[in-house]
Amino acid sequence: MILVADSGSTKVAWRVVHRDGTIQAVQTVGINPFFVSEQDILKTIEQSLKPAIRGDVSQVFFYGAGVAGKDKIDILTRCFQTAFPGCSVEANSDLLAAARCLCGSEKGIVAILGTGANTCFYDGEKIVDNVPACGYILGDEGGGAVLGKKLVSDYLKRMLPRDLSEAFEKQYKLGLLDIIEKVYRQPMPNRFLASFTLFLGDHQSHPYVQEFLGKAFDEFFSRNIIHYDYKTYPVNIVGSVAHYFREEVLASAARHGMKVGKIVRTPIEGLVAYHRNIIAQQE
Repeated sequence: MILVADSGSTKVAWRVVHRDGTIQAVQTVGINPFFVSEQDILKTIEQSLKPAIRGDVSQVFFYGAGVAGKDKIDILTRCFQTAFPGCSVEANSDLLAAARCLCGSEKGIVAILGTGANTCFYDGEKIVDNVPACGYILGDEGGGAVLGKKLVSDYLKRMLPRDLSEAFEKQYKLGLLDIIEKVYRQPMPNRFLASFTLFLGDHQSHPYVQEFLGKAFDEFFSRNIIHYDYKTYPVNIVGSVAHYFREEVLASAARHGMKVGKIVRTPIEGLVAYHRNIIAQQE
């Protein structure tokens, strides 16, 4: 059987594809080799994943944030081969996961709009062009952490309309020092900032939020997608931000003369379909 995983820093969505075609879903805490030690990765696999599945794992296809560079791939390979002796392991970035989910074996422009944001051009096999995402401080336009950063900044700088400012205060009860502590001193500030996309969703019809989202997604398209052949290929997007703010994303794309193809919330089901298709072709 094969194991397919889509990992973020918070959680991993696992799919176990059994020989009889049945698919088992498992969820564990996130595995990001950039932040999590090899010992803790193996502990998660041994204690949370392995007891939940049945049968022998022959192939592992792991996709996730932080999978960059040979050292991180080697860490994941060792962990899986320790837990599942004899298995083959393929570890790749979350951007390739998005590409395989959205485009399969076809060429296309691919984007992630979740906590972070990233884009690429995919030739049907590999990523051949990538405008650097640069993270939520220097880039990640349109991503949840950047949306949250700008919203919180507007709140602190008294730029929110009074009704939204009062709603923000009532919902979060956060003062300046609380926010400074979480952003500058505590781990995972990107996750903290991205949590405020829920507030934007709750007030999605407010004129301020509509203008705010329009500007944010305009930056995403004008600073990232503009560099690809968008006149030939539509933009395919995976991620919760694109999923929940679909209409605003579509409107922004139209303003830039760009077309949007698929928008999906998570890549895991598309990844399973991709790998089942590849295996079927090899048999």
